[in-house]
Amino acid sequence: MRHLHTRTTRRRLVGALTAGLLCATGIAVPVAAATPAAPTVDDGLALTPPMGFNNWNSTHCRAEFDEAMVKGIADIFVEKGLKDAGYEYVNLDDCWALPARDANGKLVPDPVRFPNGIKAVADYVHSKGLKLGIYTSAGTKTCNSAGFPGALGHEYSDARQFADWGVDYLKYDNCNNQGVDAKLRYTTMRDALKATGRPIVYSICEWGENKPWEWAADVGHLWRTTGDISDNWGSMLSILKQNLPLAAHAGPGHWNDPDMLEVGNGGMTDTEYRSHFSMWAIMAAPLLIGSDLRSASAETFDILGNREVIAVDQDPLGKQGTVVSSEGGRWVVAKEMRDGSRTVALFNESGTAQRVSTSASAVGLPAADAYTLRDLWQHRSYNTAGTISATVPAHGTVLLRVHADGRWAQHPPAVELGLEGGPLVEAGRAAVLTSTVTDLGRTSARRVSVSLAGPEGWSVKATSPTSSPALATGRSLRTKWAVRAPAGTPVGAYGLTLKASYRSPSGVRVDSALPLTATVVAPPPSGTSGLGDLPWLSATNGWGPVERNTSNGESGAGDGGPIAIGGVVYGTGLGVHAESAVEYYAGGACESVTARVGVDDEEGTDGSVAFEIWADGVKAASTGVLTNAMPAQPISADVTGARVVRLVVADGGDGITSDHGDWAEARLSC
Repeated sequence: MRHLHTRTTRRRLVGALTAGLLCATGIAVPVAAATPAAPTVDDGLALTPPMGFNNWNSTHCRAEFDEAMVKGIADIFVEKGLKDAGYEYVNLDDCWALPARDANGKLVPDPVRFPNGIKAVADYVHSKGLKLGIYTSAGTKTCNSAGFPGALGHEYSDARQFADWGVDYLKYDNCNNQGVDAKLRYTTMRDALKATGRPIVYSICEWGENKPWEWAADVGHLWRTTGDISDNWGSMLSILKQNLPLAAHAGPGHWNDPDMLEVGNGGMTDTEYRSHFSMWAIMAAPLLIGSDLRSASAETFDILGNREVIAVDQDPLGKQGTVVSSEGGRWVVAKEMRDGSRTVALFNESGTAQRVSTSASAVGLPAADAYTLRDLWQHRSYNTAGTISATVPAHGTVLLRVHADGRWAQHPPAVELGLEGGPLVEAGRAAVLTSTVTDLGRTSARRVSVSLAGPEGWSVKATSPTSSPALATGRSLRTKWAVRAPAGTPVGAYGLTLKASYRSPSGVRVDSALPLTATVVAPPPSGTSGLGDLPWLSATNGWGPVERNTSNGESGAGDGGPIAIGGVVYGTGLGVHAESAVEYYAGGACESVTARVGVDDEEGTDGSVAFEIWADGVKAASTGVLTNAMPAQPISADVTGARVVRLVVADGGDGITSDHGDWAEARLSC
């Protein structure tokens, strides 16, 4: 398998031994003719995507993964209302066993981590009205570098142990598989689980390597479609993009699994975590909490416990959302619901606020005079004449449920807030911005007023009217603002808040707010500068941080090596990992970007990426797909007059494992 990085405690090693060597070493290789007939999909399990907890993302194999943690999570499920919200499975990941089987070939729970054994833990979890899950690998050893026993050649014995312990869910990984055919390995464990007579949800974790969505509907209840997720925006975004096209393969009892949730682990903002949760829900993905709830914040519980969003994931029709449109990082994804409504995600992958828009007809709703629109994060209902639109903050998602239900007039009109003229401010100079308040409803918004507030000490002055007696459907109140940051304000991001107040025809007052980000920028230096030395507006990366003048390296800052492409070492540039985007302020004063680009040599023979240069949202240059076998390629773009230049490294089409990309000798000429 291609690796996200080169060294990790959970490095997934695919064994090079053949099945013949397995036989020679005494490991029984399953034979297809000896396996029982496949069970039907309709076994009553996982009719909605499984919900629960898995410890791996928060603990890996560290000492805090133990019996006390597992019991504590079960307690929190009950105490915090997560059980009532639908979370059911408390799952153990790797490292629960000793490194060797006993004299009878049985798995042995680690007596330090689980002094009372797995059955005692299962009994405790069951006493709370919950279910227990466990982990092993479809290979000779599990994925941890210490190498705990895998189930290859022991499927029936291990399945019997799991059933006897009271296990309700099995995650079956793909490491050390010795080259045995994937479908054969996973089908054998399916049959072993069925032979126990115990209902056990079966999670196939072979990372999407063999396209399990094409063959596993009668093998497992869910299958991983991607490599491992990491707790950062770039990783989540890449996995989302890989899973979205697979909607046709999901349904009751057989689900696409884009890996566990990172919500609450600290690598993303709450806005990004809401997007993560929203998009997993609209994709009908399993919702397996990956954070240690014993130390989780109130906001983490608010996100994970949002029952209106959970209801989207758990809708019994079992449809995965499909892409309606995607352009310039603005995504519309719609999911058909059993009651005839549509859930619509307006998702903004970019680093600045964007207007994302669609219509009731585009998402598949029937023609109607108007529609009820429910905001699932605000928990408010509005009416719309058919437009479904919002200005979505950077990396944010507005999640809406839209009905053609005839009761739309009970609700106030939906009003969209927006801001034109990107909020980039040079300290001491006024920036001109234009706010918009637009009535999307069938009814009029009345007594409309708007305000814009900046940080303390900033000057924010309206230069045109800030109120209107009424706005009819589709009409807008446009207000110009002069925004000035004091001279000497440090470069960086600062909060703006756009607020609007209006009344419905029945007199109900509605207050709306749109949080925005103003960025104080410095004019680019004249002449030619190395991009590895210039400040950026924003940077997102698929693995670890973007590195200056070194390769991407590992997950920490500053741990990269020299930039090297095709055996040539370069002293300057940027080291990134797909999906990656780095934005610079050009201020209309620059002419060109140049670089030599390619996959860094540290990834061996793996890795495939595509490089792009964008100027004010327009693609100015691209390379197509590059691989590690290729030498550095030149790339240049005319960016004359652009305010913002963005450097993008995209997936080469086969997932982002090993996709370390280098912008060697990257330069901006101004």
